[in-house]
Amino acid sequence: MSDTEKILEFHLVKEKLMELAYTDKAKEEIRNMKPYMSESELDARMRETTEAKQLLEKAGNPPLTSLKGIDEIIKIAEKGGCLTEEQLETVGTALTGVKRLKDYLNGCKRYDVGISYYEENLDSLEDVREAIRMNIRDGKVDDYASKLLKSLRSSISLTESKMRDKADNIMRINKEYMSDSFSTIRNGHICIPVKKECKMKVAGTVIDKSSTGNTLFVEPTAVSRYYEELQSMKIDEENEIKRILYFLTAMLADASEIMERNNKTIEKLDFMFAKGKLSLDNGGIQPKLNTERRIRLVKGRHPLMDRNISVPLDFEIGNGMNGIVITGPNTGGKTVAIKTVALNCMMAQCGLHVTCEEADICMNDAYLCDIGDGQNISENLSTFSAHITNVLDILKRADKDSLVIIDELGSGTDPTEGMGIAIAVLEELKKSGALYLVTTHYPEVKSYADKETGVVNARMTFDKESLKPLYQMVIGEAGESCAFYIASKLGMPSSMLKRAAEEAYGNNLPQGLKFDGKTETIKKETVAHIQKKKAPAKQQKSAAKFKLGDSVLIYPEKKIGIVCQTTDEKGVLRVQLPDKKIYINHKRVKLHVAAEELYPEDYDFSIIFDTVENRKLRHQMNRKYMGDKSITIDE
Repeated sequence: MSDTEKILEFHLVKEKLMELAYTDKAKEEIRNMKPYMSESELDARMRETTEAKQLLEKAGNPPLTSLKGIDEIIKIAEKGGCLTEEQLETVGTALTGVKRLKDYLNGCKRYDVGISYYEENLDSLEDVREAIRMNIRDGKVDDYASKLLKSLRSSISLTESKMRDKADNIMRINKEYMSDSFSTIRNGHICIPVKKECKMKVAGTVIDKSSTGNTLFVEPTAVSRYYEELQSMKIDEENEIKRILYFLTAMLADASEIMERNNKTIEKLDFMFAKGKLSLDNGGIQPKLNTERRIRLVKGRHPLMDRNISVPLDFEIGNGMNGIVITGPNTGGKTVAIKTVALNCMMAQCGLHVTCEEADICMNDAYLCDIGDGQNISENLSTFSAHITNVLDILKRADKDSLVIIDELGSGTDPTEGMGIAIAVLEELKKSGALYLVTTHYPEVKSYADKETGVVNARMTFDKESLKPLYQMVIGEAGESCAFYIASKLGMPSSMLKRAAEEAYGNNLPQGLKFDGKTETIKKETVAHIQKKKAPAKQQKSAAKFKLGDSVLIYPEKKIGIVCQTTDEKGVLRVQLPDKKIYINHKRVKLHVAAEELYPEDYDFSIIFDTVENRKLRHQMNRKYMGDKSITIDE
């Protein structure tokens, strides 16, 4: 897919067209579709589209079907292979489709439309089709394909019935030896289920056994004598089937050239009718085609937009006016307008109908486009760099037979320099002789278009009351961006508008510029404020209120304990419970009874918190040296 196709969205038109085709060959031709450079060839392709549309309108959809896989089947037949029943049935279905299409086109001859005479290139091969229909049914060779096959299959059925009856009779006679009441087929033999311990009670050959080994599947001797006879008949049946299949394959091989011609004709018709269907779906018309460098669209629509929403476009260029500079507000439809023109032109040059009420379109040797951002990240190019690279490439290739489309010429850089570059590019396009459509915001470019011969301004209309674009082009008038007007309507204060105008125009304000902003200042709205995180809080004084010996409540369990170690710098204290000592944050502790209410002044708390052994040892150590004795403190 070329970049131009993608920019103009012609690839999406192709996708819609491919959905309307049945055959792979037609889809491939659509995928590879490109503008024709031969005027006579383009006339022929356009005539096909028009005639296909006429037949669709008068006779409805043709009975086209996909012939996928037929080519491979024909090649097998040509090489002397033997086609299967399914393959022959596929060919029979295809030939039925050929007959229906032939009948459709034959009936369309009364409309005197050229493509209806493609009927003469189709041959439904009635002898081959009838032979397949008579011999193949439901994916297999029919019983009545030959007298021998009918006889063999009747004999096989009769013999199998006799064998089954014999087996059932033996089971009834030897009921007590059977492990089940039904005969079965094992390895192609009719067998009866005999209990393992009764093997010698029934005459026959063991063919198989159950997974447990308790049941033996025995082919009775009275049944086995029919087996070889049955196998012989089945071999004869298979040989007769092969003979019939080879006969039908040979018939098809003899008609391979006709089948190939049928395929090509159907593929060609499929391509034509797909184009006709697209025209019907789009409400398209056949455009006039010229080589005189003029384009005229009446009520033109973008072919990918809903026709109930799309605003029709009237457009004309050529006859000495080779360039159009389109201006107007953003979202005013400038880009859609130039795409509508270019896409309809490309469709016409590909032999497709265009979405207009009337159209006169010239052939172009190239469609040169620069639309959109164009930023090339992989080559580290900025928007402006990519834009200029594209424009320079366009200028190298543009000639008197080219159609050039450039959106937002000179954008992406300093306005003054961008304006200068835009005018320089327009000068080069004028020298090339190409037809060109350019969109811009620069007022100097509008002035340039007013003064230069062969270049004209155009504007996209805009409803100043609703602030909505009208998507209509007026050729011969320069547009305005309406920025100040839109900003005023949306509530920008007069003071800001005046300041903006002074910066933009200095003392030379445009005539008619008014500052009717509804407010003088911007009214501030209440917004959420940033909340700074608080500095870590210092240890609350309440953490230091607990003293050694205080009776406290521990939450949430509300257990009572005694403070045996006051709070540290982190606010953690130690509490003696009845069976253990725990560390706990002071926030989970509440004073129950203060120590001074429980104990006398200078009370020795080691009596509560220390062991008897440690207290004795400490008393002795205070009196004398105790060698290597030490006091163990419970942590």
